[in-house]
Amino acid sequence: MNTSIAFIGGGNMATSLIAGLLKDRLKPEQILVAEPDADRRTQLENEYAIKTTQNNSDCLQYSTVVLAVKPQIMQQVCRQLASSTRSADCLFISIAAGINSDDIDRWLGENQAIVRCMPNTPALVGCGATALYANEAVSEQQKNTAEQTLQAVGISLWVKDEAELDAVTAVSGSGPAYFFLLMEAMQTAGAALGLSPETAKDLTIQTALGAAHMADKSDTEPSILRQQVTSKGGTTEQAIATFENAEFQTLVKNALQAAYDRSKTMAEELGKDS
Repeated sequence: MNTSIAFIGGGNMATSLIAGLLKDRLKPEQILVAEPDADRRTQLENEYAIKTTQNNSDCLQYSTVVLAVKPQIMQQVCRQLASSTRSADCLFISIAAGINSDDIDRWLGENQAIVRCMPNTPALVGCGATALYANEAVSEQQKNTAEQTLQAVGISLWVKDEAELDAVTAVSGSGPAYFFLLMEAMQTAGAALGLSPETAKDLTIQTALGAAHMADKSDTEPSILRQQVTSKGGTTEQAIATFENAEFQTLVKNALQAAYDRSKTMAEELGKDS
């Protein structure tokens, strides 16, 4: 039995995990990727010296299988795997958004060890935040394997209730786009105030990076950090007051609620049998 990791799907998120695992703890010969596109297979082989295949069922000889396919084809892929012989202790890790573990389990043939996780796009640069949920069939050893796999591209943490992943999606899964939107707005505003577009971009990105680093390294809550840089009667106070007058906190709350609601709806839509 091969105790290494196989990926079904060789897209960006799978590639980031592969790069992280090779840097962290695995050798190229311990990784297999099933990918239908021949050019993509060649690219993966040349760049990472890993093994590839066009047959998804080849992955079932590995103890861990990462389901890294688009949510829309997850049912098709799982039903195909259900008819193939697999290891008795095979662990499936799903990184597809919006598909519940019960649905994946049903499509795979039931009573399968499944870890569902919600990584975000900063995983592509090794700074991801991933929440994981394990069904009852997952052993402690398999949980460790899943955790170590996702930690190769950032931090990972467990949730006890799968329903929490909808909130995770709203906060961290979709979260990078919120910061990109703020950065975009700051760049545009900075340019309107007379800065060159390049200068506005560089200042915005470094400021976002510095603020995140400060929040990460400090034991102080973000609300206190904000107060510490908001001098009475100063420029920051005026900017914060403008945000608050526009009900910034309510806007953020409503935005995350909308993402949360959509996540639940997607799970219902994608979980229907075709």
